[in-house]
Amino acid sequence: MAGFKKLILIQLTSWLLCVVAGTYFISAQFDSAVSDAQINAQNTITKYINNFSFNDEAAQNLKNALADGKIFSRFTLRDFQGAEVFTINSPARLPVFAQFIESVFNSVRPQFAVNTAADIKVEFTINIQHLGEQLQTSFFIVFFMSAILVIIPVILMKSIFYRLNRKISMTIADVIDIYINQNQASNDLKIALDGSKLQKLGKDLVPSFNRLSYFLKSKNDDIQNAALSIKQEAYKDVITALGNRNMFVEYYEKNIENVEQSTFGSLAMIRCSELQIINQTRGYQKGDEYVKAVADIVKHISGTYTGSQVFRLNSSDFAVVLPHVPLKESERFGENLQSRFTQYQQNQELSSVANTGIVGYEKGKPLGELLSIVDNAMSMAQSKQVNAWHVQRETDLINNVSAGFGNQNWRKVINEVIESKRVHLVMQNIMPLGKNSKAYAEIQVRFKTEENQTLPTASFLAMAEKLDMAIDIDKLIIDSSLEKIKTRNLSEKNFGLNVTASSAHNDQFVIWLERRLLKDTHIASKLIFEVSEFGLQQNIKASKRFIDMVHRVGARITVERFGVGLTSFKFFRDLKPDFIKMDASYTRGLEDDKNNQYFMRLMVDLAHRIGVSVFAEGVESQEEKHIVETLLLDGVQGYYIEKPKDM
Repeated sequence: MAGFKKLILIQLTSWLLCVVAGTYFISAQFDSAVSDAQINAQNTITKYINNFSFNDEAAQNLKNALADGKIFSRFTLRDFQGAEVFTINSPARLPVFAQFIESVFNSVRPQFAVNTAADIKVEFTINIQHLGEQLQTSFFIVFFMSAILVIIPVILMKSIFYRLNRKISMTIADVIDIYINQNQASNDLKIALDGSKLQKLGKDLVPSFNRLSYFLKSKNDDIQNAALSIKQEAYKDVITALGNRNMFVEYYEKNIENVEQSTFGSLAMIRCSELQIINQTRGYQKGDEYVKAVADIVKHISGTYTGSQVFRLNSSDFAVVLPHVPLKESERFGENLQSRFTQYQQNQELSSVANTGIVGYEKGKPLGELLSIVDNAMSMAQSKQVNAWHVQRETDLINNVSAGFGNQNWRKVINEVIESKRVHLVMQNIMPLGKNSKAYAEIQVRFKTEENQTLPTASFLAMAEKLDMAIDIDKLIIDSSLEKIKTRNLSEKNFGLNVTASSAHNDQFVIWLERRLLKDTHIASKLIFEVSEFGLQQNIKASKRFIDMVHRVGARITVERFGVGLTSFKFFRDLKPDFIKMDASYTRGLEDDKNNQYFMRLMVDLAHRIGVSVFAEGVESQEEKHIVETLLLDGVQGYYIEKPKDM
């Protein structure tokens, strides 16, 4: 199309040149004709007046002869004294184009003739109107003839270009069809683009299309590699570099559920039992280190099994596939994990590390069904002891048809803990900042089995909440704490006790707690009940009733894990808590996070205006403690300040 436009431009230029050349040629002829006419007029007039005898009759006859103006546009006759005998003015009305040419060449000029004998003088200008009309006619003839000579080639060229473009388009379309059809059967691009049909369509195009094909193939390879890289990133856990849940699902469907040949093996789920507590008390950085350590242990133990695969399913859970490993052999896997977890627990001074549930799998086993079974196995392992494992067999499921087999076992364990009051109390002090600041020691609980093994705290509390047994656990903790305070003569200190939101919103529990605290009013004034911000928000009306009751008996309230929800300070003005404890996520890396510093300083200002003290939890370093002090918080809590210790 660009070539066609260039040809049009060349044609137009040629046409303009023709018009200009023709115009110049016609104008030159016009100038020559005017000059010849003026010469002839000069000679004629000169001869005439030389034979002219001056008298009135002769002058009148001459005037009558010239009156029509066809010969002269201006004619003046003077006598021997120079007086004007007569003048004829018939201005020539030239066509516009002729006027322009005449103005350019200036051909028509006044002429003079003199009869010296008769002393007659003639001044005249010839009339060139007929020459101008001839000039105008010639110009239009040249203009239209050249235009016709230009338009016809343009039309022909446009037709040729249209046919040529159509032919090229059809050829390219046929070439692409050949390439696509043949490439489906062969990856050899040279063969695909070098067939006889393609050669017939346009052999000159073959090298170019071969180059294009290789280029497209290289780009396709780049796209596939990029897609593979993106898929790997999407299927990769950032912290542990293991495959995530998406990769696990794809692996299971491809290698187990939909595989053609028969296969079997063991699937283990490992759950980090202390992640939530570590995140809250030591910070998320320590939580990430804990998860990496668990992942390294799992990879090391599973690496001794041929073809094993490890995945991180979510924040707390890992999945391990052990191909062709029977359940009997998987027990050794569970024992090795427990041994390594216990070693890590002792080194890191943790309450527990992780539990393991193990089930067998075979070809065609739906993943959802298998995960449900392994979750039961996990519940059984959690209810045993620290870092325990449990193998779930098909016979177990037959004998215990209920889908809540693990839940039943947990209910039994929780009931045993409540009946036997097997709780171990530890406390962690909050360090006050400033002379006028007041703080307290938070009481934390560890639950024991019959063998005096510590159960995973987070799992225990989560299952108690799930089985609607949280109120009984809260009553056990409060009773045990009050007895410990009385028997150890600790009533001069202030203690914090955690209460679940479900208990705080339960009318029967609130009545029980009020009566229990009224029995020991001297201790009630030393107690601070901690309830999570999110839990209080679930039922504002019930939360206000609970807080009012606590204040009536002389105790106080802390809103813990503050900042996770979207609480307004109208909420605090209505509930009137005594303390708020900032969530540990605001403390992590506080020295480098200006946004968190600004938020905490704003919260301190607003809280102090309504008489609420602000604590920071999860302080793990001297730098974090220093920043907290500069932000004017009232107290700090964390492993850098003090580790939990026995009451």
